[in-house]
Amino acid sequence: MKLVIQRVKHASVEVNGKEVSKIGKGLLILIGISKDDDGSQIEWLAKKTVELRIFEDEQDKMNLSVKDVNGEILLVSQFTLYGNCKKGRRPDFLNAAQPEKAEEMYLRFAEALKQNGIIPKLGKFGEHMDITLLNDGPVTMILER
Repeated sequence: MKLVIQRVKHASVEVNGKEVSKIGKGLLILIGISKDDDGSQIEWLAKKTVELRIFEDEQDKMNLSVKDVNGEILLVSQFTLYGNCKKGRRPDFLNAAQPEKAEEMYLRFAEALKQNGIIPKLGKFGEHMDITLLNDGPVTMILER
């Protein structure tokens, strides 16, 4: 499981020109599920994500978590995080989980975020999404387990 976490001032997801989710200050998380993921990493990643201190305090030090700043989370599934670009010019996605497994793990991760204190807004699984964000910093972290 791989997470790309971006600190944002705001972010939104549109499908077919219609907004499906929107957040203010918080985290946009792109989540990739690999074919080898078994779910054992979900709890650790969810806890780590909501406790990750990447927001500034009064002294401009990254010392606060998304929970500390009453931030929001927008969670978007992205199988292309497991694209392999080593051979040729077109990536293969053989390491990405099949859609049924990926959707189940995506929803389990969303529930784990909720259990850790933040109810995430969700993208639309399996759809072509247009994502708009204002990256704050920019601050981007990658978590894998």
